[in-house]
Amino acid sequence: MKQAQVMTWAAVMSAALTLGGCVGAQSSEDYQGVDEPLENTYWKLVALEDQPTPVVDGKREAHIVLHTQDSRVAGSTGCNRLMGEYHHDEQALGFDRLATTRMACPGEVATLERDFLATLNEVSGWQIDGKTLTLTDEQGASLARLEAVHLY
Repeated sequence: MKQAQVMTWAAVMSAALTLGGCVGAQSSEDYQGVDEPLENTYWKLVALEDQPTPVVDGKREAHIVLHTQDSRVAGSTGCNRLMGEYHHDEQALGFDRLATTRMACPGEVATLERDFLATLNEVSGWQIDGKTLTLTDEQGASLARLEAVHLY
């Protein structure tokens, strides 16, 4: 009987190690079952109106972070720092009092900044699917697509 208990224990441990190895081998990029939270997530801009956004060497990537404290938005336009306020509920999202620093931006980055700010002013809705945040207009059309970036 003691040998049977040892065999049972060995089988349970083997199964546990095998299952643990399978779970550990799955990367966070492979797992799409959980949506990222809207707030307190670094959202990198990847497309405006379905057009990929440029990343310019030596410049910050365009991004936003919606901070829950005081409903503040912070980020970058790809050149200048961005700050302001936001409000949201389950489907609606809007930005208010957006402001930027005033550094001169080269041509392509200046265009990105202008377009990104104009888009943020048109946003009225949002949807998250996994690591992708889509900002939408009043009709539900996609204005911008952002991806969650984990900084650590």
